[in-house]
Amino acid sequence: MPVTTTSRALSFDAAAALYAAHRPAYPDALFDALEELSGRPLADSRVADVGAGTGIATALLHARGARVVAVEPGDGMAAELRRAHPGIPLVRGDGDRLPLAGGAFDLLTYAQAWHWTDPARSVPEARRVLRPGGALAIWWNDMDESVPWVAEQAARIRTLFGAGGVSFRTLPAGIDSGFRARTVPWSRRITLDEHLANLASHSAFLLLGEAGTREFTDRERSVLSALFPDGTVEEPYVVSLHVGIL
Repeated sequence: MPVTTTSRALSFDAAAALYAAHRPAYPDALFDALEELSGRPLADSRVADVGAGTGIATALLHARGARVVAVEPGDGMAAELRRAHPGIPLVRGDGDRLPLAGGAFDLLTYAQAWHWTDPARSVPEARRVLRPGGALAIWWNDMDESVPWVAEQAARIRTLFGAGGVSFRTLPAGIDSGFRARTVPWSRRITLDEHLANLASHSAFLLLGEAGTREFTDRERSVLSALFPDGTVEEPYVVSLHVGIL
């Protein structure tokens, strides 16, 4: 069966607990930048977090005082979100078919999720559910390849999957205001085992299967053990935030 965008997106359902346990969160500075670029505080704003997954971004938006609703299509991810964050409203759907009232939201957020949408459908849906002057916020949280060991690991991953340097993470055209952008660098310290589990939670590895993933992560363990002999990895990240006013 060919690998499609939908199959990649829904691959997370079988590994929702792994995803929740090992994926990185987001720094406070990201939400400060979001408030600045959108021109309004998160506190008391009506926010829909689309493609919410296990609720990593949803919970942080909620903690900043946003009146947030999570939108998630996958059964496994939605179940994990409900388990971890029972007080946050959750509706089932995706960015191409938002199950939300028109003109009801101040902000739509896509944390690591915009690339799973069809912009020909998701942009009109964003316009429909946002109030006039509302904002569409899209961000991706990536390992910082300016750090040599990260770049070397990324090259090994691209070789494994036969992937070139072309990114499928593109911003939608037709946003009248354009997008204002901000990059937010940050890092976290985790164990080597946690770092490898984070790798294994990505869709490409989930589709590769357990045996192939284990073979790759075993090789990575050997490489990284020499770099991090105490078993602690400093994972450097850069969040790329883009905010457009609709």
